[in-house]
This record gives sequence, C-alpha cells and structure tokens, in this order.
Amino acid sequence: MSIKFFAPHWGNVLPFDSFCQNVKAAGYNGVEMALPFAKKEKEETIAILKTYDLELIGQYYQSFERDLQEHLQSYEKHLWNLVEVEPLFINCQTGKDYYTFEQNQTLFEAAARIARESSVRIIHETHRGKSLFAAHITQEYLTYLPDLRICLDISHWCAVHESLLDDQNEAVSQAISRTDHIHSRVGFPEGPQVNDPRASEWAETLNAHLTWWDRVVEKHRAADTRLTINTEFGPAPYMPQQPHTQEPLASQWDVNVFMMRLLKERYDLG
Repeated sequence: MSIKFFAPHWGNVLPFDSFCQNVKAAGYNGVEMALPFAKKEKEETIAILKTYDLELIGQYYQSFERDLQEHLQSYEKHLWNLVEVEPLFINCQTGKDYYTFEQNQTLFEAAARIARESSVRIIHETHRGKSLFAAHITQEYLTYLPDLRICLDISHWCAVHESLLDDQNEAVSQAISRTDHIHSRVGFPEGPQVNDPRASEWAETLNAHLTWWDRVVEKHRAADTRLTINTEFGPAPYMPQQPHTQEPLASQWDVNVFMMRLLKERYDLG
C-alpha cells in the first residue's frame, strides 16, 4: 500500500506559490483545495502545483442552496469544474443534514454519474451540516448505497454525538470499511477541533483518533490499496482564540505539520 499526505489550502493567507513551496518543503505530496471557475486563475493554480510536483485533491464544500434543484445544479457545476483538471480524486461535502434520504441520494447519484462519465473518482466527507453528519445516519447511507466511498473526518462525529463514539461501534466500523481518505483533525465531545493535539491534556482524545485511523490503515495494507490523508486542522473559528485579542491558541501550520510527521512515524513511512 501507499499513504500520501495532503496539506489543506483552507486557512492559507500566503501567495499560492509561497504556500506550495512550504507544502513541498514540509514533505507533503499535494494539496486539497477547491478551484475557481475563472479559466486563467484555475490554469495558474494548476501550473504552480505542477511546478512543485504537488498532486491535487479537488474539494467541494459549497453546498449552500436550500432548494434541491438549485443545489443540484450548483453541485454538478462545481464537480465538473474540478473534473476538468483531472485531480487525483474529488472529496465532497455532499448534501444537507435536513434533506431527506431520497434528496441526498439524488446528489450521490449525480456524483456517481459524473464520476463514470469523467473517470474521476468522487468520494463523500463525513461533515457536520451535510448528508453524512452523524455516525448512525452515515451507516444508513452506506448500507443502502453499496458503492459509496467516504472521506472519514470523524472529528465531526465526536462533536455531533458529544462523545468519543464508544456507543457507536457498529457505525464507526462500517465507516472505516468504506474509507479511502482521512482528514486527520482531532475532535472532542464539545467541538470538532482540539486547541492543540500536542498538549498532554488531549492525549486520550488523540489516542482515540489514532486508533480509528490505525484501523483504516490496516484495511488498506491488507488490500494493498492507496490511502490519502489530509492533516486538516483549520484556522479560526475552528482554531480556538484568546478572548479580546483573537490570537490563535496554536499555529495551524505547525499543528498540521506535526500531525503529518506523527502519522508518518506511526506508519513507518520515513
């Protein structure tokens, strides 16, 4: 098997060339990000990634429309925009938590059709507010949609279920069995991101996530398939801040690089 690590573009405030230079120097294999619709800007983004020999995971998060038909049109527009540059794959925050099963299924089916027509793989992220917002709900989709593959961002479920999921073992196991991509952010029962995973007070919480990720890695090792990991700790408001000054409690970049190095060492990747 192989494991490749991707940096989140989310939170970056540097010029894209400088950001990519830092990403490459840190030891990442690529970047996960959305792309603009403007042709020139999109071409410039892809050219910079190629300059630094960085791979691209396309990212869709713009599921804002309430009306399903408007939502579907926007969804397809964004996916085709990403497909055009032939990313490694596309990771989607698909649907809405308030859509019915059938409404979200319409979106999953649209993504599957686009994947077939384009030969670009599309997976779907476990994320608050979206279709796969909770462990038990995701279990239903995975049961009835056997081809559905996911990005496991289990930090969201810790917040949604206000626990480290000790009572959701069956749902977590099914999700792990269908995971192709990990967002290695560490959540806790009161939120989707601890302030700093390096702090000793979060050791138990970090270990819970490591145990889940270990199980994903083991499945891919057994099948000799590729796994990708995005070290997706985010900026404020995900990153807690000091009151009044709004200073972040930790450096987003430093935390993400720490997570990458921790996981490379854990999985004996040099």
